[in-house]
Amino acid sequence: MPLQMKLSAITLDCPDPLALAAFYQQATGLEPHPKSDAGFAGLNRDDGLLIGFQRVDDYRAPSWPEQAVPQQLHLCFDVVDLDEAEARLLELGAGKPDHQPHEDRWRVLTDPAGHPFCIVTG
Repeated sequence: MPLQMKLSAITLDCPDPLALAAFYQQATGLEPHPKSDAGFAGLNRDDGLLIGFQRVDDYRAPSWPEQAVPQQLHLCFDVVDLDEAEARLLELGAGKPDHQPHEDRWRVLTDPAGHPFCIVTG
């Protein structure tokens, strides 16, 4: 029988937690955690999931798709319209790597700290 575990948080390393939290707040509409500060910032989802951003000295951004600095993890977000979501995320400061494995079904973008994430349509 598997353990009864509920995912409660996902935390990303970054050089500036408040800036990265602001990017994801604008992208998702999630509410900032009231105790966010320069060392650790978070965004709360209604079901209790926290997306956290922790400050790391000498942070090195992932180098996707190369593996000189592995991506370690990436987030995926469902969207209704890929082109519209991509345009808005680029306006907010996301980057778009040249390598796009299935651009018609999902897009790989990078947040301002360099973490790859995907936007996906069903």
